[in-house]
Amino acid sequence: MPVLNAIKLFAVLVSLAVLAGCATPQPYDYSAFKESNPASILVLPPVNKSPDVKASYSVYSHITLPLGEAGYYVLPVAVVDETFKQNGLMNAEEIREVSPQKLHEIFAADTVLYIDITEYGSSYMIVSSEVAVSATATLVDLRSGKELWKGVARASSAEQQQNSGGGLAGLLITALVNQVINTLSDRGHEIAGIASHRLLSSNTLNGILPGPRARPTTAR
Repeated sequence: MPVLNAIKLFAVLVSLAVLAGCATPQPYDYSAFKESNPASILVLPPVNKSPDVKASYSVYSHITLPLGEAGYYVLPVAVVDETFKQNGLMNAEEIREVSPQKLHEIFAADTVLYIDITEYGSSYMIVSSEVAVSATATLVDLRSGKELWKGVARASSAEQQQNSGGGLAGLLITALVNQVINTLSDRGHEIAGIASHRLLSSNTLNGILPGPRARPTTAR
């Protein structure tokens, strides 16, 4: 009887795994976003929760392109950064504390984009080495304070790596070589660009809606 129960339990777990793998992601509720109908975005310096000090400005430098391609006017990040510095706000955590009302008063943008970097840089795991960047983004209406949209994305150099064979020794050597290359070439900046595009492109599932300057596309 215990064996039969174990078989039944295994069958149930397999069925649940298959159902989970086939499940369709729930469509995002864009009602508040559509009601707001924003045209401009103020992007704040990303809050870095990774151990790499380069993460915030690396990701920050990639943000304007995908948002511009999505059809929004993005306030120049250099001007925004300098404005905060002139007002004594030197790091992303302090800037995050500024209220939406105050940000709207200073910059007159429709929305603000908050970004959190949860992963950035290289990791060495004995038989593999990768550079990965993960980030979340939240878009808030500066006029009402309502959250309009939230997204998450990750990119990794491991997506482009292939097992070239050679057994365990080959894997170890490949991982070590990749780790050296990743460290010397700062591939984090390259991967940050991919992650930023995935995070803020209007062409992804449940991604940010196209802005008023976007090329006409099929409505969601």
